[in-house]
This record gives sequence, structure tokens and C-alpha cells, in this order.
Amino acid sequence: MASSLWSPLSLLATLLLMQTLAQAQTSSDSFVHSRAAYYPNSDEKGTDSGACGFGSFGATINGGDVSAASDLYRNGVGCGACYQVRCTNAAYCSDKGVNVVITDQGSSDRTDFILSKRAFGRMAQTTDAAASLLNLGVVDIEYRRVSCSYPSKNIIFKIDENSNYPNYLAFVIWYQQGNKDITAVQLCETQNLGCKLLDRSYGAVWTTTSPPSGPLSIRMLFSDGDDESWVVPTNNVPGDWKAGETYDSGVQVNI
Repeated sequence: MASSLWSPLSLLATLLLMQTLAQAQTSSDSFVHSRAAYYPNSDEKGTDSGACGFGSFGATINGGDVSAASDLYRNGVGCGACYQVRCTNAAYCSDKGVNVVITDQGSSDRTDFILSKRAFGRMAQTTDAAASLLNLGVVDIEYRRVSCSYPSKNIIFKIDENSNYPNYLAFVIWYQQGNKDITAVQLCETQNLGCKLLDRSYGAVWTTTSPPSGPLSIRMLFSDGDDESWVVPTNNVPGDWKAGETYDSGVQVNI
């Protein structure tokens, strides 16, 4: 009798153990191994001349926890994406690491990330450990894509200073949210309902010549390769838009 009870119980225990190990393996596999360096400037935050076109906003977004990326830049599609990055040296590094936003393009010594000095130090367990990491300069890391979250912040359209009303419109999208990419943008007339696809000039900068007149709706396509959806802002960009101004979309995105 004992033998007949033991076999099913052993099988159940084995299956549960296998399931636990499989879940742990799946969690581990979600990280990609790589290397990271940091910006060799005296400013702890990012650069205000990054390849994404964010300007000074790109240095301070996310509290300055930002990064340049090499392959993850993806010709500008990767701009605004968020990643959890953690170094792997157990003597110095925390399990949590740091969440960074891609605001620039660059690589150094086989790295996927060039972090701001602030973000690089925040991978460490302590202040002393952060100093040790900075002395190393380049460290082994693991990373994964995570959702971007900006509580109380709507998506913002910043009109580029090079725009020329009413003939040429260029803008960049601030506070990209969720874990999908913005892969296309439409500029729509709110009066005649006509729409046109815009060009990605570089990084996160979208442009068009001869933009429509009147209030404009900037619609964004969020995509992860498997699923995509258009997001229509609550607020329109006014018909008399001005270079250098910012306009609140009125929407937050959690997709």
C-alpha cells in the first residue's frame, strides 16, 4: 500500500519541481548578456545632443537614468524605449540594477549600452560599490526590455526649433510609455479628416513639408512586432503651432 501511494506522490513532486525550474529558467532567459560603459563626461546625467533628437530633455528624462545604445538604437525606432540593466559582479552589483531610457546612439568596447554616469553608479549595491564600478569603466551586464512609466505625465509633442510655420513641421515625442515602439506617425486634419504618414527624419524626430492647416491630430502606431494599435490623442496641436513649443496630447499609454 505504501509503495502504491509513494509513486503518484513522487510523480507529482517531480512535476512540480520541473515546473518551478522551467519558470525560473524562463525568467532568467528573459535577460540578455552584454556589456555596458558610461559617458566619460563630468555631468552625471545624459547628453543634450543625443542622436534621438530629444535635446536637453534627453539628458534629464527619468531623473537622468538614460543611455546610448548600439544595435538597440535600431535606426531611431529604439529611441524612448526602456530597459532594466544590471551588472553581474556580485561583489558590487545589486539584483535590481537600474531602468534606463534610450536617448542616444553609441557603443564602446563591445557594449550594447553607454549609460549616464548616474545610471552606471545606480547598478551598484552601495556608494562605495558605485565608485568601484566607475573605476572599472566597462562591466558585464544583463538587460531586458521593460515598460516605460511616467506617472502623471501625458505624451508630449515638442515642436523642433528648426520648424518653419506654416511650411515645414518637425517634432519629437516625449514620454513614450509602455513597452512597444512607435513605428509610424500620422498627421491628420481635424476639419477635413485627411491624414498623411510622416517621415522619420532621424532618431525620434518626425517631419513633413507643407503640413495641413488648422488644428492637427498626431496619431501614433505602437507596435511590438506581434501586435499593433493606433493611439489617437485627446488634444490637438493648434493650427498656429510654433517652433520650440510643447503640446500636451492629453493621453497616457499603457500598452
